[in-house]
Amino acid sequence: MMRAIILMFDSLNRHMLSPYADTFVETPNFARLAAKSVTFENFYAGSMPCMPARREMHTGRYNFLHRSWGPLEPFDDSMPEMLGRAGVHTHLVSDHPHYWEDGGATYHPRYTTWEFFRGQEGDPWKGVVAQPADDGGAWDSRSGMKRQDLINRSYMPTEAEHPQTLTVDAGLHFIDTNQSADQWMLQIETFDPHEPFFTPAAYKAMYPHDYDGPEFDWPGYQKVTEPQSQVDHARYEYAALVSMCDKSLGRVLDAMDKYDMWKDTVLLVNTDHGFLLGEHGWWAKSVLPWFNELVHLPMFLWDPRTSGRDTRRGALAQTIDIAPTMLRYFGLEPTTDMQGRDLAIVLEDDTQVREAALFGIHGGHVNVTDGRYVYMRAAADASNAPLEDYTLMPTHMRSRFAVPELTAWEPAEAFSFTKGLRTMKVQATSRMNSWAHGTLLFDLQTDPGQNAPVTDDDAELRMLRLLAELMHASDAPPSQFKRLGIPFDAVPDKEHLLVREQAERASAALEPLPPLEEFLDDGAGLNTPILELLLDPRCRNILERHVPELVSSELVNIPAQLTLYQLARVSPIPATLLVQLAEELAPSHTA
Repeated sequence: MMRAIILMFDSLNRHMLSPYADTFVETPNFARLAAKSVTFENFYAGSMPCMPARREMHTGRYNFLHRSWGPLEPFDDSMPEMLGRAGVHTHLVSDHPHYWEDGGATYHPRYTTWEFFRGQEGDPWKGVVAQPADDGGAWDSRSGMKRQDLINRSYMPTEAEHPQTLTVDAGLHFIDTNQSADQWMLQIETFDPHEPFFTPAAYKAMYPHDYDGPEFDWPGYQKVTEPQSQVDHARYEYAALVSMCDKSLGRVLDAMDKYDMWKDTVLLVNTDHGFLLGEHGWWAKSVLPWFNELVHLPMFLWDPRTSGRDTRRGALAQTIDIAPTMLRYFGLEPTTDMQGRDLAIVLEDDTQVREAALFGIHGGHVNVTDGRYVYMRAAADASNAPLEDYTLMPTHMRSRFAVPELTAWEPAEAFSFTKGLRTMKVQATSRMNSWAHGTLLFDLQTDPGQNAPVTDDDAELRMLRLLAELMHASDAPPSQFKRLGIPFDAVPDKEHLLVREQAERASAALEPLPPLEEFLDDGAGLNTPILELLLDPRCRNILERHVPELVSSELVNIPAQLTLYQLARVSPIPATLLVQLAEELAPSHTA
C-alpha cells in the first residue's frame, strides 16, 4: 500500500520542543515521534508567512520574490491536485481560517475532498450584533478581531468543541474509514499554536505561575515593552497550547500504531514558521527580520521505504521539498518548475540537496543561509522600491486589490514558471521595510542565538553571491535586484556590500524599546496621536525636523489613534531619537 499523512501545525517553535532543546514545555509525543522517525536538524522556511508557505507546499517553489500573500495562481502546479489526477485520493481537514479568505480561496479545492472547522483567531464565524461595553483599553488595530474571537470562544466551552480537537477528530475519522484502502494522502492541518493562545483550563494548569496582570494570550506584531512577568505569562500560555498540540500529535501516533501503518504509510510533521515570544526584544513575526526562531523549523519524516527510526539528518532542507517528496513517493515526477528536492535521499544517507537556502517575505529582507551564516539583505534605501506584485489573481489576505491599485497595472513578460502567461505587474508597497532594520550577517557557529551581527566583508560577499545566484535561479524580477542594490547583469562585488554601510542603523534597530514611563512626562508626547501632533504648529515643526517622512508622506490611511510610540513598536525609531522627541514635544520645552 501507498498512503501518506501530513500533520501540519502553524507557528510551532522548534526551540520549545524536547527533540530539539532542553525546554520547560511538556511535549512527550514529539519525543515519541522523534523516536519513530527522522528528525531534520537544518530544515528552513522559504516564503512566508501562512499562505505563501502553503503555496510552497503545493508548488515546490519560492514565491515571495514575485508575490505578496495571495491564492494559488492559474499557472501554479499543485501537488495535491497532481496526486488527485493520478488516482490518489487527497483529503484536507483544517481549522486554518485563512483558507476561507480572499487570499487563500484557491487552496482547499485542489484536494479531492476537504473539511473545515471554524472559530480560530477572530474568524468571522458566529454573528452577535450587540456591541460590548467599552473597556477603556488602549487602541489596538486588532480590536475587531479580538471582539469576534471572544464571541467565538463562547461557542467552544469544552476541549471537545475546540477547533483543533474537531480537526484532529476529522482526520482520525478519515483514517478509521480508510485504513484498509490504498492510494491516499491525508493532510491534518491545525492553526495552533498560532496566536491567540486559547486553551482549555487543563493545559493552563500544566504551567502554574504567579501573575496578576492583564489577560495576555495574543501579543501584537511589535517590540516588547511589557514587564517581564507579562512576557513570561505569554510564554506559559503558548506552552499550554503547544502541549495541546502535542496531545493531538499523540492521537495521530496512536492511530498509526493501532492500524500498524508504520509499514506502509509516510508520516510528515511540519510547520510554516515560528513565533517570537520576547526573543530579540520582539513579539510575533513579519514586521521584523526573520531570525532563526522563526525560520529554522521542526520537521519530522517517516518513510517506510527508507526506514531510519530515531535518526537525525543535517542536510539543508526546506518547505519547497515537501511537494517533490510526496509526488515521488506516489510514483509521480515533480514538474520542471519545482525547485524542491525529494527528501528520500536525505533520509537514506544525509545527502546534501542544496548549498544554500533562500527565505523571506515579499517586500522585506531577502535572506540566505548556508547552514553556518545567515545573510539578511535589506533594501538599499528608505523607499524600499521598486516593489511589484506579479499576479493573475489580484487579492490580498482579506480583500481584493483596490481600484486605485489596479489603475496603472501593466502586462509583465512571462516568467519561466508561468506556463507562457503574462501576469499583471502591479506597483506594490510593504509595511515590512527592511531598510529600517539594515542588512545583517550572523555566524551561527559562534553566535547560534543571533545576538551579535558580524561585519566580515569576505563572508558577506560570498553570501551575497549565493543570494544573487538563488534569486536568478528563481527568475526573480530585475526590480528585486534594484530594490536590494544588487546588479542584475553582473556578479556582485565588494562595492555592493551593505553590512558595514548600514551597521549604525542596524544596531539602533536592535536596541530594546524603553517603556513609556522612562521618557520625560511618561512619554506624553510620544503617546499622543500623530495626526493630533501634526495639527499643532509647534509639534509639526518638531516632527518635520526629526521624522520628516511623517510630514511629507501621504497619511490618509494612518489610523487616527496611532502614536509615535506605537509606530516605534513596529518600525524601528532609535531610542535616542525617541528621547529627544519626548523632550521637545513636552509642553514645557523651549527651543
